Amino acid sequence: MKGIQNGICWSSKYRTGDEKVDTQHKCLFELLNVLVDQCVDGCNTEKLHDTLEFLVNYTIQHFCDEESLQRLYNYPGYKEHKQMHEDFKIVVGDLVKRFTESGSSWELGDDVNKVIVHWLIGHIRNEDRKIGEHIKSISVGQGDGSCAPTYR
Repeated sequence: MKGIQNGICWSSKYRTGDEKVDTQHKCLFELLNVLVDQCVDGCNTEKLHDTLEFLVNYTIQHFCDEESLQRLYNYPGYKEHKQMHEDFKIVVGDLVKRFTESGSSWELGDDVNKVIVHWLIGHIRNEDRKIGEHIKSISVGQGDGSCAPTYR
């Protein structure tokens, strides 16, 4: 399957336990796969620009949703997690600038794959899952055995 080789394939090992966050992560994986393929294939600049713009906007919305969830559950690592998001926005901004100045290329696709895909995988596995664990620990402490409400 195209995109998996150079991108990422969703797996249950990336689940955080929050339905909305996990759905957004799946969508980000799909969008990144499309973007990497478009860069590598030297896709039409306008089409690639539209995909990149949608991905950036979707990522920003996802970060806002995730940060709201953290505030809702008083996640102790909120400040550091938010800073990771802010730092990542700068990295993505640099890639967007490169695209704007030079257009699509195999090198840009490779950098998107190395930088964005690898960051996303590491961030989900090492950081976002901590949020899910925090929420789960709170729901266990509620006494009735029910899960904390899913943030929507």
